[in-house]
Amino acid sequence: MASLDTKYLERLVESSRDIIVAVDRAGTIIYYNDGARKNLHYQPDEIIGQKVTRIYPSPEEARRVMKAMRESTDAGRISNFETVFRDQDDEIIPVAISGSIIFDESGNEIGSIGFARDIRPMRLREQLATAGEIAVSLAHEMNNPLAAIVNNLDLLSRTINERCCGAELMVAAEHIESIRASLRRMQAIVQRLDEMAQQGTYLTRDYLQGKRMTDLTPRDERQLCGPISELPSAGGEPFTAAVERGGEWPLSGMAVLVLDDDVSVVNSLAELLRAERCVAYTATRPSSALGILRNVRIDAVISDVVMPEMDGYEFYMRVKEEMPDLPVLLMTAYYYDRDHIIKRSRLEGLSGSLFKKPVNPAKLRELLIQMRQKERVRLSAESAAEHHLRAPGR
Repeated sequence: MASLDTKYLERLVESSRDIIVAVDRAGTIIYYNDGARKNLHYQPDEIIGQKVTRIYPSPEEARRVMKAMRESTDAGRISNFETVFRDQDDEIIPVAISGSIIFDESGNEIGSIGFARDIRPMRLREQLATAGEIAVSLAHEMNNPLAAIVNNLDLLSRTINERCCGAELMVAAEHIESIRASLRRMQAIVQRLDEMAQQGTYLTRDYLQGKRMTDLTPRDERQLCGPISELPSAGGEPFTAAVERGGEWPLSGMAVLVLDDDVSVVNSLAELLRAERCVAYTATRPSSALGILRNVRIDAVISDVVMPEMDGYEFYMRVKEEMPDLPVLLMTAYYYDRDHIIKRSRLEGLSGSLFKKPVNPAKLRELLIQMRQKERVRLSAESAAEHHLRAPGR
């Protein structure tokens, strides 16, 4: 039975995917398993009997590992000690090695054995995780200034439409559209980076001979094989392009509070609203926004999701508790609701979400018009119910 157990253990060691190498006192390789063969590409008859320095990039590195074993406080054993091997093709392989010195019955050192694992896949996962964190932060930090640019570009477009005419207007319109096309491309690149981070896979392409870079070409551009400027517009008509149909200002007099910890987003969005004849209030902290709501009549709130003091969900719940009929819109510079803030808010009755910055000005206008219409219907219904209760005979 003992013999069977020994053979079984030998098969386990031989078939292990780890690199297992044993050497004698003189540093000559006396054992080399199948995992070592697959990782280092040497056949057993090529390596057994050779000095262990054959699988190290230098004799100094081999001596460093042995020194760590001899100086170990754990009876000549080391665990997850990082070093590097060199395979038959001269490729350097980073490994984590666990090993120990082997002693005879008299306590004399007769050799050592090491169990090593290629740590390149682990390092790649760590790098991807780090890249993912960077990508998420980059998307957020880029989308806030992009939001301000989009908003101010829409205001600039309105001014040009009012003050220019004829050929001058056509030239200015071409410049504006060129800027919009570049903005759409930047938005698509940031979104592509965020998608790749979530999926944990990064496409690459050559930029110099032997050098590669991450391929952030937007998905639509790769599919259509055309420049981004030829792709469909990302957001319909500008915020103010359709305002003066019939001389109407459907949002005129609507009081809107804009809450965002990014001052440029707050100011540019407020200016867009004022161009629509809205009364715009601004705040950069939730506590300030709540103070305004308690002292001023507000018809709608546009709030960021990630803020100091409290997140968008907490802010929405505070508003709902004190002013249950006040509509709230949430917006975020992230491309996905990573903390489920918007999802949780919707479950609690959130009016709507713009979800990602830069906010589509036309969509914002439509949502505010819908909010105003719903509020008018609600007030009309309340008025009718109150009139019914006051009718004679009630």
